[in-house]
Amino acid sequence: MARKFTSIEQVMADLQARAQSRLSEKPKKLEEHGVDEFECPACRDTEFTFYFDEEGYETARPCECRERKAWKRRFKQSMIPDEFTNANFKNYQQFDDIQKKMYDATLEYLKHFRMDVEDNKKNKTIPYQNFGLVAVFGEQRLKELPPSERSAMKQQHNNFGIGKTHLQIALAKHLIKEGFNVLVVSDVVFIEELMQAKMMKDEGETYNRLLHNTLTADVLIWDDIGKVNWTEARERMYYIIINERYRKQKPIVFNSNEDRGTLAEKIGYAAASRLIGQAEAFLIEAEGTDYRLKKVN
Repeated sequence: MARKFTSIEQVMADLQARAQSRLSEKPKKLEEHGVDEFECPACRDTEFTFYFDEEGYETARPCECRERKAWKRRFKQSMIPDEFTNANFKNYQQFDDIQKKMYDATLEYLKHFRMDVEDNKKNKTIPYQNFGLVAVFGEQRLKELPPSERSAMKQQHNNFGIGKTHLQIALAKHLIKEGFNVLVVSDVVFIEELMQAKMMKDEGETYNRLLHNTLTADVLIWDDIGKVNWTEARERMYYIIINERYRKQKPIVFNSNEDRGTLAEKIGYAAASRLIGQAEAFLIEAEGTDYRLKKVN
């Protein structure tokens, strides 16, 4: 509640009392947290600073550290895998034409996002299109070949280690810095977490929380979609998520080692129709040399 003062003496006395009170609180807080200083001394990590206006009313305004801390929270909540913490556009290596094609398409896709600030309020422009990087010849199709043919076909149509995930994590980090809420999920871990949560005896609390985060994020980055083995229950899960985001026109940025056909078999034809159909111009069938093998050699 704002306080009204009738004289400058009252203002100064109140300021002195508040300052003394905050100083007396500092040793206790520092002792509790085991640190020497606050991360931001200006606001003492409250993210707000206080001042008195010309009429003597106490007012709060956001500290300059607020946006930086908000970015850190968004980054932490995005669940970016540890191995891609340093992934960015600058260190994305372009060994051949497919890397350049994927890189250029990602930057073009990025142009459809915009963050405008008006009257201290952020207005987000988010494209409805999905962005996908899939195989020419899917992993499931490779597994169905006779063992004697797999190696040659894998070499001819390799989709592994060509930088799909690195590039899309770089996209995620750029959007997070711009102020968008991004969630990154890895297919096998994510789907298993959802299936286990659905069976928990907590009245659906864990399941609904996971599902809510997935459906409400500005952008969902889905790494290696279609990797988990098919079951009818998992197909329903794919459909729930993809259909709801499709209905709300919220984009999914995805990559897969499956091709259009085998991806549909893994996640269900209805889900695949929405996922791939909404990608429109931003769907690339990619194959090339495995950069991980380049490092070995």
